[in-house]
Amino acid sequence: MNGSLRRILVATTLCGLAVAAGPPAGAVAAPGPDAATAAPTATTAPAAPTADCPAQPWVGGLRLATSVAPDDSRTSTVLHPRADGPKMQCGAKETTLRKDITYATVPGAGGQPRELKLDVLAPTTGGPRPLVVFLPGGGFVTANKSGSLGRRTHLAEQGYVVASVEYRTTRDEATYVDGVADAKAAIRFLRAHAAAYGIDPSEVAVFGESAGGYLASMVGTTGGVQRFDAGAHLDQSSRVRAVVNWYGLSDLAKLAADFDPATRAAHENSTDSAAVKYVLGPNDPTRLQDAPAAVAAADPATYAGPGDAAFTHFHGTDDRVVSPSQTVLLHHALLARGVPTARFALKDAGHGPVVPEGDTSARMWETQHVIRPLTAFLRWQLH
Repeated sequence: MNGSLRRILVATTLCGLAVAAGPPAGAVAAPGPDAATAAPTATTAPAAPTADCPAQPWVGGLRLATSVAPDDSRTSTVLHPRADGPKMQCGAKETTLRKDITYATVPGAGGQPRELKLDVLAPTTGGPRPLVVFLPGGGFVTANKSGSLGRRTHLAEQGYVVASVEYRTTRDEATYVDGVADAKAAIRFLRAHAAAYGIDPSEVAVFGESAGGYLASMVGTTGGVQRFDAGAHLDQSSRVRAVVNWYGLSDLAKLAADFDPATRAAHENSTDSAAVKYVLGPNDPTRLQDAPAAVAAADPATYAGPGDAAFTHFHGTDDRVVSPSQTVLLHHALLARGVPTARFALKDAGHGPVVPEGDTSARMWETQHVIRPLTAFLRWQLH
């Protein structure tokens, strides 16, 4: 299965050929939602047609490493995208965007009620469609559901309902347990309202970038862990069939393992970074290196096993925010435990839009050369 997954994705990347749907891999689908449940009111608007999808802006403010160790690509497929290569396209099909839909009300900072919202972007006609739940990045500090509009629009035009989800972060005094619970609550909500949004509730994938990739991986490996399912719609499953992990984290104590000594020491000695707070809580002064049990409990590899969703990972070999070995660690753990998984290493690419000033490598992530294996994977896993 793992070899077949990799061969199909590689062939699609190199040749641009359509991929026939293979046998489903991963989790058991949820039962259908209660059709009588009313969906909340949402604003609708057609997406603006363009040639190239809207570009994602550069995001500054993070400490970038000055060097990155060579990527361990022995079990990965190395891609060589060009920043000036053909871009993913948007505008060929009409889509509808429904914004600011409240999917849960949870405790936020200071215990105050916090409404969590999502946006739904979908083809205007046809259905029911497979669902892709998108979890944005933000360093465990923010979770802007409005980001990556171009990528979400492109996926919607391929025939998916794409729900972009905000989740709790350190600004809400939250930990990873809350973030994973929020992602799962959104999945259950969308299954419960599948008819209203034109969703096939048996065909669900989760796609995350950076911190969102970490949460997506946690969702993919904790399908049977009740600790992470809380809130409404507990009659619905939060299991998914597929996980797309773009430069996400796994073992948070090794976040900077590939970086220059100064950057690595800064991460390892920190007691108040967002990663520390997201694992240990807002008031714990411990280093992650001194809390191995807590770090293991926050690692998606800890929960991985047969029956999990199929994974595909993407990581830039010049990522100076999240060590490329983070996806290698999870990819190898999944391989060892019989979970279908493939990894793509983007030669000389950085951390998505987070790159040094003047660096054009962020554009690699918007090219057809990178998008093709992503859409091939979704076509194979979701029918």
